[in-house]
Amino acid sequence: MKQWIYTLFSIFFAIFLYAQDSDSLNDNNKTSDDKNISTVNLEQIKSLDIKLSLINKELQDDIWTRKYSNYITYHKLLTELNKIEKKIKRAKKYKKYRKNLDDLIEQKKIIESQLSLLKDYKESPFSELLKPEEIPEPPSVTNPVAIIEAFSYIKQVNSKSSYYKNMLEEIKRVLTLLKEKKRLMEEKYKLLKTPELQKELKVLTSEIEDFASAVKTAEKTINVYEKRVEEVVFKVTEDIKRQTEKAGEIFAIVLVLLILNLMIKWAIRRYIKDSERFYMANKAINFTFATVVIFILLFAYLENVSYIVTILGFASAGIAIAMKDMFMSILGWTVIVFGGSIHVGDRIKVKKEGLVYVGDVVDISLLRITILEDVTLTSYLENRRSGRIIFVPNNYIFTDLIANYTHAGLKTVWDGIDINITFDSNHKKAAHIAKEVARKYAKGYIDITRKQLNRLRSSYHLKNTNVDTRVYTFIEEYGIRVSVWYMTNSYATLTLRSTISAEIIEAYMREDDIKIAYPTQTIALTKDNKSIINSPKIEEGQNS
Repeated sequence: MKQWIYTLFSIFFAIFLYAQDSDSLNDNNKTSDDKNISTVNLEQIKSLDIKLSLINKELQDDIWTRKYSNYITYHKLLTELNKIEKKIKRAKKYKKYRKNLDDLIEQKKIIESQLSLLKDYKESPFSELLKPEEIPEPPSVTNPVAIIEAFSYIKQVNSKSSYYKNMLEEIKRVLTLLKEKKRLMEEKYKLLKTPELQKELKVLTSEIEDFASAVKTAEKTINVYEKRVEEVVFKVTEDIKRQTEKAGEIFAIVLVLLILNLMIKWAIRRYIKDSERFYMANKAINFTFATVVIFILLFAYLENVSYIVTILGFASAGIAIAMKDMFMSILGWTVIVFGGSIHVGDRIKVKKEGLVYVGDVVDISLLRITILEDVTLTSYLENRRSGRIIFVPNNYIFTDLIANYTHAGLKTVWDGIDINITFDSNHKKAAHIAKEVARKYAKGYIDITRKQLNRLRSSYHLKNTNVDTRVYTFIEEYGIRVSVWYMTNSYATLTLRSTISAEIIEAYMREDDIKIAYPTQTIALTKDNKSIINSPKIEEGQNS
């Protein structure tokens, strides 16, 4: 029995010694391997770490790796949240798990807060590249102004296309860096076969697969997008080309019309010496030119012209009523310009609702006549003011009196002065004196008027062309009225009237048998010192 125990003890002791020797041998072998790594591959591992550090730094600064990292983090947190929600549900259901319920709820709040911060990364980080924005509808290039919008559109879509191509190139660059990183890590794993490296390689491989799949899909998507962009740009470019050619043709037509307009003006200037007539002709030509150009542009660029004409046809009655005065003024302008009744520079007299204005026409526009009021006999007798700018609507030519003092080249008008003399005056001498004085100052205007009337015989039927100074005597209630009429300048009637009036008065004052009548009273006294007052009214000489 003792022998058996001794033998068993010896066996255990031998096994123990063998185990110690084996462990010592393994430790020696391990130490030998470490020494072998540190001496042979240390420099190679350091070189790989340096390269990996540079790649990691470059990837860290890239937007795509950041997006992908946040995307992975978001979904990891989402998975963890689902697990915690299951644990919370179980804890609420079974009492033995309720001791951790508060911790689980707190963890859930933290994860939900983190998810809310990363909610923008819920979708795939490559969705922007895999699903590009829809190409905007191209503009309709129907006029030269739309060409600017078309160029802006082309720039916009080309810029978007370049943006997607740049993004694709950036992802390809990141994919290249990830593949290079994997190669370096595989070399390092061959030297250091650690679980950590194996795990990192597995994660990196999955990341490379995601990036490679995104690049493959994005290349097809971007290729289709570029073809669509090219098609749209080609269409818009063709529209721009077509509108440019059309605008060039219209410009050439307008240029020809402008040259023709200038030639007509030159011809009119050469054959029409009267500046006022040339002014009106020039305005008529300009208006015609502008109207033709407007119609050319309307029919060239306005779409559905026939539709608009139809609408205007139905609306013409209402428009005619609402804009009656404007249409009448335009029609009046046509009558004035082409009828030749009034020209710029003419002196006219306008009467409206009892008010009378006399002045010179300074402009005739499409809607109104503009006159500058002058100091005239009308100003003296009625208005007692002058110098105003008067705007007369052209439609007044159909409804109100407009008198032209200088129509058809006439520059003179008749003017008359009335002087009252007493019944016992020598009325024949008074009439002779008045006529001679008026003839003296009006002689030049008489000759001018005679020539002008002779020229008008071809256009008007003139019966009486006698323009000599005329004098008339009339019996009035309390005296004799001497009325002398003479030709005077249409633009300066008051000047000659004042001169002739003063000259006649001085001549009458020198004559003993001519007495100017003025209001008087006769008082007769009787013996009873009663007065009989007779107050005859003798009209004072009036100027007209």
